[in-house]
Amino acid sequence: MLSDDHVNEIIIEVENVSSGVQSHPSSNQIFQEKVLLDSSINMVSSTSDIDVVDSQTVSKRNDQKGNQVLQFSTSLNESMSQTLHSLECMGIDTPGSSRETVQGQKLIASLIPMTSRDRIKAIRNQPRTMEEKRNLRKIVDKEKSKQTHRILQLNCCVQCLNSISRAYRRSKNSLSEILNSISLWQKTLKIIGGKFGTSVLSYFNFLRWLLKFNIFSFIVNFSFIIIPQFAVAEKNTLQFTGLELFTGVGYFRDTVMYYGFYTNSTIQHGNSGASYNMQLAYIFTIGACLTTCFFSLLFSMATYFRDNFINPHIYSGGITKLIFCWDFTVTHEKAVKLKQKNLSTEIRENLSELRQENAKLTFKQQLTRFSAYVMAWVVSTGVAIACCAAVYYLAEYNLEFLKTHSNPGAVLLLPFVVSCINLAVPCIYSMFRLVERYEMPRHEVYILLIRNIFLKISIIGILCYYWLNNVALSGEECWETLIGQDIYRLLLMDFVFSLADSFLGEFLRRIIGMQLITSLGLPEFDIARNVLELIYAQTLVWIGIFFCPLLPLIQMIMLFIMFYAKNISLMMNFQPPSKAWRASQMMTFFILLLFFPSFTGVLCTLAITIWRLKPSADCGPFRGLPFFIHSIYSWIDTLSTRPGYLWVVWIYRNLIGSVHFFFILTLIVLIITYLYWQITEGRKIMIRLLHEQIINEGKDKMFLIEKLIKLQDMEKKANPSSLVLESREVEQQDALHLGERDGSLDLRFRRSVQEGNPRA
Repeated sequence: MLSDDHVNEIIIEVENVSSGVQSHPSSNQIFQEKVLLDSSINMVSSTSDIDVVDSQTVSKRNDQKGNQVLQFSTSLNESMSQTLHSLECMGIDTPGSSRETVQGQKLIASLIPMTSRDRIKAIRNQPRTMEEKRNLRKIVDKEKSKQTHRILQLNCCVQCLNSISRAYRRSKNSLSEILNSISLWQKTLKIIGGKFGTSVLSYFNFLRWLLKFNIFSFIVNFSFIIIPQFAVAEKNTLQFTGLELFTGVGYFRDTVMYYGFYTNSTIQHGNSGASYNMQLAYIFTIGACLTTCFFSLLFSMATYFRDNFINPHIYSGGITKLIFCWDFTVTHEKAVKLKQKNLSTEIRENLSELRQENAKLTFKQQLTRFSAYVMAWVVSTGVAIACCAAVYYLAEYNLEFLKTHSNPGAVLLLPFVVSCINLAVPCIYSMFRLVERYEMPRHEVYILLIRNIFLKISIIGILCYYWLNNVALSGEECWETLIGQDIYRLLLMDFVFSLADSFLGEFLRRIIGMQLITSLGLPEFDIARNVLELIYAQTLVWIGIFFCPLLPLIQMIMLFIMFYAKNISLMMNFQPPSKAWRASQMMTFFILLLFFPSFTGVLCTLAITIWRLKPSADCGPFRGLPFFIHSIYSWIDTLSTRPGYLWVVWIYRNLIGSVHFFFILTLIVLIITYLYWQITEGRKIMIRLLHEQIINEGKDKMFLIEKLIKLQDMEKKANPSSLVLESREVEQQDALHLGERDGSLDLRFRRSVQEGNPRA
């Protein structure tokens, strides 16, 4: 910007020059230009200083360009003679003093590191004619091209690395955008979260997460086990009647669905073709699936734990996100309403938790609550023990019952009883909330999850004991296939009961609450019971993947149907939670329960099967071996005779087969977990102290503001005439600012007219 003195001193003279003839200025004009030269140079220097400041702000965004300008300052000094010559061609009289040379260097050096857009803007703001601006731009572009050429010669490797990293970031962003675009049920999940909150949304997120697990497991099994078996499979001569869909026996027995159908031979096409050992493929594929699930669970737990427990913004209430997170690119009316509903739900959840955390109970109320908690735990534990005892005695007599009854539907007795228990007992547990009355809904969900997981995992443990001790040692022809059929029936029966509860049970509860007993009202979605159904089904899939490799495909179909069934039932039969609460930490707890005791129990069960049980002698890929693990032992013995594979033998004997290695690995995991926990506690304390400090600083500021207001009131009462003087000064300053603004606008208008019409 130019001051008023400079505005008054500028005299713009335009001479009409005919084409091809250059008019010479008169002596008066030359004298007048020389008189005003000093003021013009001062204006240029002030403008260039402003441009230098602007260029510094630009160079902060790109430090490399600033360093390159310093490296090539010598080349700029060498080119100053050409610059001054060009300035003379522009019509500026340059006497060649050191001050003017430095000013020209500053001007060009400030323009070079700018971006093209900023450079054009800076040159446009220069107080010069259009021809001078064009010449100045040519000079800067020329210096820029020289600098760029030398930088390319010196920093070729650096630029290659930058281009590679840039391409990697772009490909990573593109891949994430593609994955987000093909993500399942994205719009449906937003609708659920906006209407029912993050607590109900956590169930559907967990369901989708499990679906991804099963998709991966099915792809691996289908690629390395099922496809090779198709190459040597014999034609199935059994007839399909349709009853096999419920019992899992009959036609499915001689298909790739069960363990007993797979061959134990080495698959080889032609005499010179590559061989494919089915024993190693079977055990390594199952092991790869379980190992991948293990590390995926650990990684997911660590990620959710870091995001929901360690990051400081979790404990700050998320107010910044709620206030400043509006996306102005959302223009569709439905999308805007959905976004508003999501934000309002999050605000209610945050405020509700703050209110619940500040609530305090008296000693009598605490004693009453504690007594209710103890009674509920005693009753729930007794019910769980009774159910486990019933399942144990039923499983003990199941084999004898099946031998005496030839009806094909008799095999459904054990799955039917187990599914009835899994459906009825969690509903009884949910009724305990009327007695316990937790203030925090999150605590209520946690307690229900622990009770349900104790019940369901205990039942699965009893069934595993029945399979490994009764079925495996019963002398049956192919006991692995029998276990696979039992797991298939349990999984299918649990799915049928879940669908019936979604479409019939929840509908009846809505009718009762709306028409018969109106005081109950619409029910709320039971997160704990529905989540435990998913964990129970996934545990069965992990146990049965060794005996029934197609179980991940069956679980995929069931989860896909279950999502839509639960979504329809949720929208029709349930109301939003009466107590809004945030469920940002629920996914961490769900995955923790899935890892322990669910997945760890699966690993123990399969380890006992592989290391301690003898395979069937007439079916399966491990027929004829004393134990399943002997296929690995024989393979290691074969590799030990080949010098090129000794490193594989060393890894197996010193790492995989070593107890000390797994002990050290477990110790490292526990140490890392403890460190993360201590970091979490430390950050909680730090955030609490910072929060108290902010509150105290706010109180101090309010105290100082009140003191200042009192002092001003006292001064106004003591000197009432000062108010008149202050008002006059304010009016004079306003008039002065208006005059400056009008003068600058007039100057801009004159310059714009002259630039747009040089003949004016």
